[in-house]
Amino acid sequence: MPRILGVDIPNDKRTIISLQYLYGIGPYKAELLCERTGIDRDKRARELSEDELAKLATILDNDDDFTVEGQLRRQIQQNIARLRDIGCYRGLRHRKGLPVRGQRTRTNARTRKGPRKTVAGKKGVKELR
Repeated sequence: MPRILGVDIPNDKRTIISLQYLYGIGPYKAELLCERTGIDRDKRARELSEDELAKLATILDNDDDFTVEGQLRRQIQQNIARLRDIGCYRGLRHRKGLPVRGQRTRTNARTRKGPRKTVAGKKGVKELR
């Protein structure tokens, strides 16, 4: 398996698909990478030479257009931390673990809120006679 930036990319898939296994690389950026390095997009990943892999790695490391893997994850975490620090609405939603982008929370939102926390029901107050 070829390794790029510490990530194993699948052997049997086309280069353009294999590159998408890197965090931060989607279909458009994979296409762009193949164009810039001059690699055939339909070539299988196992057929890539060491030279071609080195070209890919240097472009991903040095080019500002491609923020990928650890650097991208760090940047996203810093952006969220900034929102929390300034105390804006989105930062508060991140802090509370609720949906950030305006989704409803009365129903749904289970992914963000986690499993249901059942509250014991109140027993009816007996009437005094």
